[in-house]
Amino acid sequence: MKKTIVVLVGFLLIKMILQFQLINPVFDLHRDEYLHLDQAKHLAWGFQSVPPFSSWMAWLILQLGNGVFWVKFFPALFGALTILMVWKIIETLNGGIFALCMGAIAILMSALLRINILFQPNSFEIFIWTTAYYFVVKYIQTEHQKWLYYLAVAVALGFLNKYNIVFLLLGLFPALLITEQRKIFTKPHFYFSILLCLVLIAPNLYWQWVNNFPVVAHMQELQRTQLVNVERSHFIKEQLLFFFAAIFVLVTAFVGFFRYQPFKPFRVLLWGFCCSIGFFLFFKAKAYYAIGLYPVLLAFGAVYLEQVLSKSWRVYLKPVCLVFPFAIMIPMFTLIFPIQTPDQMRTNEADFKKFGLIRWEDGKNHELPQDFADMLGWNEMAAKVDSAIIRINDPKHTLVYCDNYGQVGAVNYYSKIKGVQAISYDADYLNWLSLKEPIKHVIQVKESKDVEREMADQQTNFESVVKFGEIVSPFAREKGTTILILKNTKIDLNQLIKKEIAEEKNRH
Repeated sequence: MKKTIVVLVGFLLIKMILQFQLINPVFDLHRDEYLHLDQAKHLAWGFQSVPPFSSWMAWLILQLGNGVFWVKFFPALFGALTILMVWKIIETLNGGIFALCMGAIAILMSALLRINILFQPNSFEIFIWTTAYYFVVKYIQTEHQKWLYYLAVAVALGFLNKYNIVFLLLGLFPALLITEQRKIFTKPHFYFSILLCLVLIAPNLYWQWVNNFPVVAHMQELQRTQLVNVERSHFIKEQLLFFFAAIFVLVTAFVGFFRYQPFKPFRVLLWGFCCSIGFFLFFKAKAYYAIGLYPVLLAFGAVYLEQVLSKSWRVYLKPVCLVFPFAIMIPMFTLIFPIQTPDQMRTNEADFKKFGLIRWEDGKNHELPQDFADMLGWNEMAAKVDSAIIRINDPKHTLVYCDNYGQVGAVNYYSKIKGVQAISYDADYLNWLSLKEPIKHVIQVKESKDVEREMADQQTNFESVVKFGEIVSPFAREKGTTILILKNTKIDLNQLIKKEIAEEKNRH
C-alpha cells in the first residue's frame, strides 16, 4: 500500500473519530435536525425550506434505527469526504506528501469541525462544492468531456441538497468570461452537460412550480427575520475566522495564482471565488454560506506552499506549518464546540463575545452561541409532553399542538408514547397533518410569550385549561416554553384545524 494512502486513511479516521468527541452528552440534537429527520417520513421532491436530498439521508438514518450515532455519522462522513476531495485536487496538481498533509490539516482544523457536528444540508453542501471544483480542475487540465458531465451531476446533487449552489455558478460564469477558459462556451458538450443537470433537477423544479414556489416565500421570510440583521462587515470578518488556523495557506493560494505559472490556467477559480463573494455581499447572505468556496483554494495554497518551502533553509519550516493549525485551533475548542456544559461555557462569555460567537440571527448577543442554545431543552420538553398525555389518559384522541418546527420535531423524536401525533403550522408540518381520529384533548406547547392570554382565549373552547409545566433548562433557547393541557373540547376541533391549515397555506 502506498504511503500516501496510509496517511490519507489516517486523516479520514481522525476526522470521523474527532467529530464524535466534540459534543457534550448534556446537549440534545439541534432544532433543525428534528425537522430533517421528520422529512424522512414524508418523502417528496421538495420541502418548504430545503430540496429533497436531506430527506433521503434522513430516510437512510431511519432505516438504520434513527439513533443519535447515525444522525452524527453522516455529517462527519461528508466532512471526511471533503478532506478526500481536497486530497484529490492536490494530487491532480502534482502536490507531494507535504502539500497533501497540509491540505488535509487545513480542512481538519477549521470551521468544518463545527459544521460537521450537525445533521443539516451544510456538510454535504461543502463536500459537493469541493467535488464540483475538483471536476472543474480536471476538465481544465485534460479538456476531456467526461468531466463536464461529472460536474453536471455534482451541481445537480448540490442543487437538490441546497439552492445555495446557485452562488457557485453565479461566480463561475463571469469568471469564465474574463479568462481564457471562455472557450468552454464553444464546446457542444458544455451545453449537453447543462441539459443533463436540468433533467436531474427537473423533478424538484416541477415540485416548486406545483406548490407555488415555496422557496420564494421561505427566502422572503429569511430576509425579513434574519438576513436583515446581517452586516456586511461581519460577513467579511467571519470569512477570516472559518479557516483562521490555516489562513497562511489561503494567502499562499492567492499569491500562487499570480506567481506560480502552472496555476495560470486555473485562475478562473480565483475570479470565481471573488465573484461569488461579491454576490454574497450584495445579497447580505449569512457568512457560513460561503464556506464551500474555500477548500479548493486551500488545495492550491498547499501545493504552492510546498514549492515555496522546498528551497534552501525554508524546508525547515514545513513541520512548523503542519503543526501550526493544531496549535492555534485546539486551544479554541472550548469556544467553538459544545464540549463543556452550559454552566462551564458561561465562564468564557467575554471570549465568546470577542469572536462574535454569541451574536444570534436577531443581531443581539445572548448567553450561549445560538446553535448551542438550540441543542438544549428538547428532551425535557418531550418528557413533559409525555407526562401530560399520560395525565389525560386518552392518547388516541389527544393532539399535541406546537408553536414551531423544533418543538414538534423534538416531540416526534423523543416521545416514548406510541402513536403520539404532534403538529404545527410551522415549516413543512403544515403539509403533513393527518387527522384520523376525532380530537377531544390538546397538549399545547406554547412559546413563553403570551401564555396567560392564550390560556384565557382557550377557556371558551375547552372545559379545562391547565398550565402543566414549562421548560426550565436555563440556557435553552426554548426556556420558558409552556406545556398546557386543554381537556374536553367544546367545538369540532378537526374541522377547525383543517380550516386554519387551509388559511395558513393560502397565506403562504
